[in-house]
Order: sequence, then structure tokens, then C-alpha cells
Amino acid sequence: MSDRSASSRFFPSLPAFSVSALRTWLRSFRPGRMRINGRERLRIVLGALAGVLLAAWASRTMAGELGAAAWMVAPLGASAVLVFAVPASPLAQPWSVIGGNTLSALVGIACVNLVGDPVLAAGLAVGGAIVVMLSLRCLHPPGGAAALTAVLAQAVDYRFALFPVLTNSALLIMVGLAYNSLTGRRYPHAQAKPVPGSGSRFTAADLDAALAHYNQVLDISPDDLESLLHQAEAAAYRRSLGELRCRDIMTREPFSAAQDMSLKEAWALMRQHRIKALPVVDRARGVVGIVTVADFMRQLEMDRPEGWGRHARSADGDRRRRLCAAAGRRGAQRGPDHDRR
Repeated sequence: MSDRSASSRFFPSLPAFSVSALRTWLRSFRPGRMRINGRERLRIVLGALAGVLLAAWASRTMAGELGAAAWMVAPLGASAVLVFAVPASPLAQPWSVIGGNTLSALVGIACVNLVGDPVLAAGLAVGGAIVVMLSLRCLHPPGGAAALTAVLAQAVDYRFALFPVLTNSALLIMVGLAYNSLTGRRYPHAQAKPVPGSGSRFTAADLDAALAHYNQVLDISPDDLESLLHQAEAAAYRRSLGELRCRDIMTREPFSAAQDMSLKEAWALMRQHRIKALPVVDRARGVVGIVTVADFMRQLEMDRPEGWGRHARSADGDRRRRLCAAAGRRGAQRGPDHDRR
């Protein structure tokens, strides 16, 4: 096996050594556009500002009473971004913030006490914190930073996890609950099953199967993802049908039958152009009725096997049957552009 084939086998995500592939690979580093307006941006900024400001003020006040040296931890800033920028994310829910930060800090303190080498303790703290957060369903990215903070600060007292880590997180959540509610963002974000439309092309089971195949952590709940997909499907339906008009799909050269056209000629015209109805017009091209396949069936008794032979034998003698009898004077107000269904 060549070195190149072995490399592609064990490192399939590496880009091929070509100009176009390299350009595509470099383009993947470019961030996507944020699809939010200026008002939402301002809401996020003011929320994070208020959350960190109030949490810092309250924590510093309590630190003086408790005699604690540290009154705020840096991971709180990352938690604020999640709570106020993506309040619907599973990573930003109250249990994720409080549990993720506090439990991760406890793991970091344990590593400080049990592992002498700070380098090894740092790696074990972050890895152990992720294991705990995944196990207890409180995955929170700043939790990894909380575990690392405990190691870098050489915190040996487990009370560090209670103050400032737990206290900071709880205060931030309190501000987040009030602010997100006042600004029209549901927080905590309840996971309600979306109701699919009757014409939906996928079910919740289909989405679960796709997520299982994807096998990666998503920063959106499955229920919210399903709801977004249903909304996108509805938007596509409205776009494809709502913007269309009859003139876009109508027959450009409408077919019609004169009142004195024979049934045989009308039937041949319908079969030739594969249409199910034929307007009957007068000499002024005004619609006086419409003849359909059902009219032929009733008039010629084509629904009976014996009717076919009888009318075939008498076709010449009955050649000039008029279409008005078959049309039944229906649809007199319809225009000639409605001749095809």
C-alpha cells in the first residue's frame, strides 16, 4: 500500500493536495454570517452586560462578608454569552450552567489535591469534567474552563466550588431568567414536541434516525430542530405555490370544441392532447359549456362492455351528434383559458 493511500485511509478528513481542494479547505475557516438583526444583537449585548455586572456586584459584596479572596471566576463570561445569546441552546439551560460549572470546579479541585503535576492535573481536570457533565446531562463548555481555573489557581479548598463558582452561576441564571423573559425569549427553554403538518414529509422517528447517524453533539435541541425543519418545509411550500399564478401554469394555446363538432372528433382531440375536459364554445368564442370524460361515458355508455361495440358500429350514422348535449350547458361563465386540468 502506498504512503498516499495509507494517509487517505487513516486521515480521510485531510484535504487533497490540489489547488481547488486547498482553496475549499481554507474557505471552510471563514465564519458564516449571523442571521440576526441589530435589535437582537443589542438585546444580547445588554443582557450579558447586565448579567455579569449584577453577578459581579453581588459576589463582591458577599466576598467581603465571607472574607473570600476570589469573588468571580473568568468562565462566567463564557456562560453569559450562552445564556443571553443562545437561550434556547441545551448548553445554556439553568442546570447546564449551574451543574456544569460547579461540578467541573469540584473535579478540578480534586485533581489539584490528588495529582502533583499541574500539567497532568490540567488535562485530567478538563477530561474528567467533560465525563461528569455528559453523565449528568449538564454539558456546558465554560465548565471545562471552570475545571482548568481551579487547577491554575491551585484551589485545594472544595468551598471554592461553592463560592465563587456556584454563587456566580446562580446569580447569572437569576438575571438570565428575568431578562430573557422580559425581552421575549423563553428561558428556561421548554422542550415541547412540535406538531407536524398533515403534508409533512418526515416524522420525529426519521429525525431521530438522522441524529443517531450524525452522532455528534448539536447546539440545538431535537425538538427545536424538528420545529425549524417543519417551518422551512412550510416556507418552501408557500414559496413554490404562493408565488405562482394561473398564468404561470396555464395552457398557452387553449383547446376548445365548436358546438357542431362530432363526439368522435372531440374524443380524438382530448386523447391527442391528453386532456380530461374540453370547453364548448360558440361562434363568438364564448364558452357555453364543458364536456368531460365522464360525459362521454354517460353519453356513449362506455362504462358497459357492450356499449363500445354498438356505438362503434353506428358511428357513421351518428357522426353528427352535437357536443352541446354532452356538455350539459355547464360552466358557461368559464373562460377559454380553463380548458385544461
